This record gives sequence, structure tokens and C-alpha cells, in this order.
Amino acid sequence: MTTTGDSDWFETAFAGAPLMAILRGMGVERTLALAETAWDLGIDSVEVPLQTPEDERALRELVARGASRGKSVGAGTIITPEQVAVARDAGAAYLVSPGIAAAVVRAAQDAGIPILPGVATPSEVQLAVSLGLSWLKAFPATWLGSGWFKHIRGPFPHVKFVATGGLDASNVEEFLDAGVRVAAVGSALEDPSQLERLAAVLKERAAATR
Repeated sequence: MTTTGDSDWFETAFAGAPLMAILRGMGVERTLALAETAWDLGIDSVEVPLQTPEDERALRELVARGASRGKSVGAGTIITPEQVAVARDAGAAYLVSPGIAAAVVRAAQDAGIPILPGVATPSEVQLAVSLGLSWLKAFPATWLGSGWFKHIRGPFPHVKFVATGGLDASNVEEFLDAGVRVAAVGSALEDPSQLERLAAVLKERAAATR
């Protein structure tokens, strides 16, 4: 897959909603349950970070469940080229890394899997651009602050960001208003009061794009 293909893939994957779900270390059953909650809410993109054998089992189960609903599932915390192969074999449709390493990006590109590497500085964004990427994960988002995205758009107007780290129903709109294309949430999916607000955000954003 070319890097242009990566960009097109993420444009399509995130076209339906400006939110994604990250289900870290939740075990198989809880991961499946929260993914269903996310999908029912209207969040199409769900990521399972790969850090333990249980995470890999959860990813495989969720890939199968997602296929039955026409949903793609991603694998996160990909920090070595070896993990790229594990995620691919488990059926992951895309990869997410906490940071950026050229070897990992190239391994994903060679495997034909879109990847969102994590960045937190202009130098890291520039490195990602040099590797042919235009969709990136900004992490940790709440540490960077929403103002970071307004500044980074100056030298990198074509780069699109997924904001990850510390986001929930109380602050996703702040980051979306700052120009973030997608905001990632996790434990918020287990809070009924936050689910209601997240549903409202999705509805409002969908109406604004019509």
C-alpha cells in the first residue's frame, strides 16, 4: 500500500465520526462489550493496544466481531517491527504507535497496513512527513494542550491529527474545535453520563458537516 493509500484509508475510516475508541488492557469480554457500545454510539473506529497475550486474543475476537458488523479494528502500542506482523496476523486493519520510529513505519508500509505513529514535537511531525505520512497521532493530547494543534498547522497545514491521551466527554470538543480531525476516548465508554454527551457531540458534528 502506498502512503497516498494510507491517507485515503484514514480519510474513509474516519469519515463517519470524529471520535475513536481505545480499549486498553480490558480483557476479551470487556473489550467486546465496550466495542459494541462504541459501535452502537456511532464510533466506527476501535483500537486494541497490543501489550500482552490477552490483548492479542482480544484483538482477534474483536476483529471477528467487527467483521460481522462491517467494522475495521486497529492494533495499538505498536513499537517494534515484529509487532507489525503479529497485528497483521491477528487481522488488524490499521496500526497505532505511541511514538514514531522509521523502522516500524516502514515495516507497516511494507506489510500494506496503514499506520498512525505518535508525535509530540515539530521534529517528529517533520520526520513523519518525510516518511510519506499525513495522518498522525498526537500523544499525549492533554499534556500538549489544544493550542498545540493551532500552532502546528502553520508549518504542516496538510497533516491531520488524531488526538489521544486524557480525552473524554468533558474536553473532546475543545480539541475538535482546535482542528483535530479525530479525538480518542476510552474509559468514558463505561460512564453513562459521558455516553450521553458523546452521542450529542457525534450528532452535532454530523449535522455541521451536512
